[in-house]
Amino acid sequence: MLKAVFFPDKTLTIPIIQGGMGVGISLSSLAGHVMKEGGMGVISAAHPGYARADFRSDSVAANCKSIIDECAKARKIAQGKGMLGVNIMVASTDYDRYVQAAIEAGADAIISGAGLPLHLPALAKDSGVLLAPIVSSKRAAQLILRSWDKHYQTCPDFIVIEGCEAGGHLGFRKEELLSNTCQPLEEIVTEVLSLLPSYEEKYQKKIPVFAAGGIYDGKDIARMLALGASGVQMATRFIATFECDASEAFKQAVIRCKKEDIRLIKSPAGLPGRALNNAFIKRVEGKMICMENCLHCMKPCDPSHTPYCISEALITAVSKDPEDGVVFVGSNAWRVHRMMHVQELIQDLIKEANACLKEN
Repeated sequence: MLKAVFFPDKTLTIPIIQGGMGVGISLSSLAGHVMKEGGMGVISAAHPGYARADFRSDSVAANCKSIIDECAKARKIAQGKGMLGVNIMVASTDYDRYVQAAIEAGADAIISGAGLPLHLPALAKDSGVLLAPIVSSKRAAQLILRSWDKHYQTCPDFIVIEGCEAGGHLGFRKEELLSNTCQPLEEIVTEVLSLLPSYEEKYQKKIPVFAAGGIYDGKDIARMLALGASGVQMATRFIATFECDASEAFKQAVIRCKKEDIRLIKSPAGLPGRALNNAFIKRVEGKMICMENCLHCMKPCDPSHTPYCISEALITAVSKDPEDGVVFVGSNAWRVHRMMHVQELIQDLIKEANACLKEN
């Protein structure tokens, strides 16, 4: 049977984290309904304020306001159930401000990837918020564990391990991804778990691990739990839900996609990514598009050498036409064929996972 995950003063009844998806895919509706089922709903700090009137004049302020507003709305939907996380990319130019907004919003957890969140404990000091890095290798986990221990005398409250089958920006070299030589998620989970006992003993607490990247069904959940993971993080499966904050056109683009429609792209953020091979991707490949407006939102991004604005491409996909922007998806998006309610999806996942666990 699936087991609850216990944190200091908090309990995650269902060991499923809904992955943070920006721009505008995972906001209060999706997060709140996942929370209502006992899981961890996650709001993405990647331009949640894109639809606000003040976004173009002060995108950072608009995003901070939206983090606070979306967290409040998610709490209302959840009716006191579940846990609330905010996903914040380390590569964000205004990372510090988004961390403070998440704390002000009363988030239960900050989940942070797209870089190593080495200074996160200093930013969240004495806030009581749970801190979780996203890693894609034993080496990255080791760096964070050692750094937090040495400089802040603390350790992560939980760790998300994201494998190479995830959607969006990926923590692997493009050469590895293209040649299918990335380390399997199962191996990374096992290796990271081997690092934790000494830190758990020192800080007298369990450090739960959540496996992510290509997790599609209950069988995948059971497989990760059998390795020693405490739970999983899933993102793409939640796009085709009635409660997801994405537009209907965006959801249908995912439902219609075929396996051959999913490909690796070179993101302007300097990282490889996985997305749908739509009209926009085909149009911009190998070209430079004039960037009329730069939001200065990503540290690795140099507008003078950037083929297109990743933020504008994501905003266009979710607010206008998914064929004219970037649609990030995981490797199993082609297996999503119909719309579901969040409640139905989570119940199906639990039922299948429990059946697999019982068999083994």
